[in-house]
Amino acid sequence: MIPIPDKRPRRLRVNETIRSMVRETQLRPEDLINPLFVVNGKDVVEPINSMPGVNRLSVDKVVEEAGNIVQLGIPAVLLFGIPDYKDARGSAAADDNEAVQRACRAIKDSYPELVVITDICLCEYTDHGHCGLVDEGKILNDETLDLLAEVALSHARSGADLVAPSDMMDGRVAVIRSALDGDRFTDTAIMSYAAKFASAFYGPFRDAAGSTPQFGCRRSYQMDPANGQEALREVALDIDEAADIVIIKPALSYLDVTRMVRDNFNIPIATYNVSGEYAMFKAAAAQGWLEEEKVVLEALLSMKRAGADMIITYHARDAARWLQS
Repeated sequence: MIPIPDKRPRRLRVNETIRSMVRETQLRPEDLINPLFVVNGKDVVEPINSMPGVNRLSVDKVVEEAGNIVQLGIPAVLLFGIPDYKDARGSAAADDNEAVQRACRAIKDSYPELVVITDICLCEYTDHGHCGLVDEGKILNDETLDLLAEVALSHARSGADLVAPSDMMDGRVAVIRSALDGDRFTDTAIMSYAAKFASAFYGPFRDAAGSTPQFGCRRSYQMDPANGQEALREVALDIDEAADIVIIKPALSYLDVTRMVRDNFNIPIATYNVSGEYAMFKAAAAQGWLEEEKVVLEALLSMKRAGADMIITYHARDAARWLQS
């Protein structure tokens, strides 16, 4: 005779009400951060072919989109700029009249409650596409730090609530913190890309931002995808340098890293659901191979379950609608 089980976990799965009562992980619109690509000009809406549903937007259109984001209950945006000019030093990145800086001011004027985060990097602004200064093919770490601090100050002056250095230069959090504090921006927080891996999932972003390196690759400064313990060392260094939030990037292939950071550090964690992950889901859904709403929400939930407090994702607006329906 087959023994009848005494312990029946299925008792807590018999209907949706009970399942919701015992649900361990919650995904909410408040957990999401919406990236936006900002360009100069007016009335600009440029579709990004590799990222269906995502556009490059001029400042006026970014403000319109910010209003939609606020209505959906999403608390924050992350701004990336596509400048009018590029040079070897990425000078436009610290130009107070460039697209990101103008977008910061315009968003805060119209929607002061929306948290504005800005990407601090040079790759969209340099003619060579690398995240730091270059000399004879070598990426210069220390010489790049003051430039990154200038960019952070320009964004803070424009109203950014948080600055997010994504360059992966050693020591940049400390230099940016010192510059912000020295200019009385002590309340401007640093959301550091602490563990940013040299991933193949960034391709659509480079298309969107025009930031493909013109030579070599970024493996001398972005992390080796094989290394998890190194990610803990990187996070520890950024915390010591006064990072307020740390980012793990990408998300889906590095959920184990998010969990390791959550288990080892008491600091807010963001994970970045990157452009390649977004594009894969969009492509499969367009073919009818996956149900977009279900797979997106399941993937985002996995990031929360792994330990993320917040998720940067191009799915943010759709996900917020689905969560509220």
